[in-house]
Amino acid sequence: MKTDRREFLASALAAAPLLVPRRAWGANDRLAYGLIGAGGRGRYLAQNFRKLGAECVAIAEVYEPYLKEGLTEAPGAKAYGDYHELLAQTGLDAVVIATPDHLHAPMLFAALDARKDVYLEKPMSHSLEESQRMMQAVRKTRQIVQIGMQRRSAPSVIKAKEIVDSGILGKITLVKPMWNWNVSAALDNSPLAGKLDWKRFLGAAPDRDLVPMRFRYWRYFWDYSGGNMTDQGTHLMDVVQWFTNSGPVRSAVCYGQKAKNTGSEVPDVFSAVFEYDKLMATWTLNYCNSYENDWSIQFQGDEGTMLLNNAGYRIWKEPHPRNPEPVQQMAAPIPIETHIQNFLDCVKSRKEPTAPVEVGASAVSAPHLANLAYHQERRVRME
Repeated sequence: MKTDRREFLASALAAAPLLVPRRAWGANDRLAYGLIGAGGRGRYLAQNFRKLGAECVAIAEVYEPYLKEGLTEAPGAKAYGDYHELLAQTGLDAVVIATPDHLHAPMLFAALDARKDVYLEKPMSHSLEESQRMMQAVRKTRQIVQIGMQRRSAPSVIKAKEIVDSGILGKITLVKPMWNWNVSAALDNSPLAGKLDWKRFLGAAPDRDLVPMRFRYWRYFWDYSGGNMTDQGTHLMDVVQWFTNSGPVRSAVCYGQKAKNTGSEVPDVFSAVFEYDKLMATWTLNYCNSYENDWSIQFQGDEGTMLLNNAGYRIWKEPHPRNPEPVQQMAAPIPIETHIQNFLDCVKSRKEPTAPVEVGASAVSAPHLANLAYHQERRVRME
């Protein structure tokens, strides 16, 4: 019998092989890793891996200026243009993949073939179909794979999850993730400074002549990403599903517009509505306004409301007063270090990380479905 995507995602969350140590680790042993993708996010991760005692010994990057900047973070690292050559380097315990979305799956498959543990940036996949293949590939190995969804390791978010689990909000019927950030602008298509291996950047994406803005703003082109929908939605919809134990998304509708990001293929203002078995969720992004700047998620139950954001969380009991004082609150930012530390610990212990591939696939499933709804201009149901 053919398994549909919703059943696959639900059953995969329960599947995990027994992981056993490959080698003994001493208390002071440093993990040696290779960085694939030395753009801004890759270099940021490298800085935090270094703070936690890991050593970057190799960097693969297709854009020469990024490679040079990456080497300033790890001056002793070997430099590569082809990530396959990096994976062949001896002495690597793991790799960190911080590349455009369309390269995540092939790079993960290659890393698994090379028997490397992997820290893979979100969104995990470029499509629902890729998510399935990536989960299947990981579970055929004994490798540790952590998806870069740091809220899963953030103390304030974990505490907020415990409070929601206590039932303080009652029956949750509506959840409102939102992201406001006034950063949208026309895309810069001026010539790139420095050498770019455009063919390697494209990978299996459709072949075309180099257009500088397609590299500079790859998140704004469908060939290379799921746009803002999956870039930010992966984080927020994961928290929605995690906190509510909702199970897989059932259907989605989505409307959006390109308001200020001239040259882009993806909307910089959109709203999606998701149907789950026992609740609804609305995911709204506006990159043209900074009111209540940054991300937030509002959980509305019949006994209370929780507002979760980058500052922590606040809770109000029903009925909601005109000028409410929260009955509970916690102020704490979302750190990246705890998530990376969890990965480093799991590489040594061989235990499951806090954001394995099943979590990554589930997190991006609703945003992928919303993108399909946006493209098809209709309600789309999960098969």
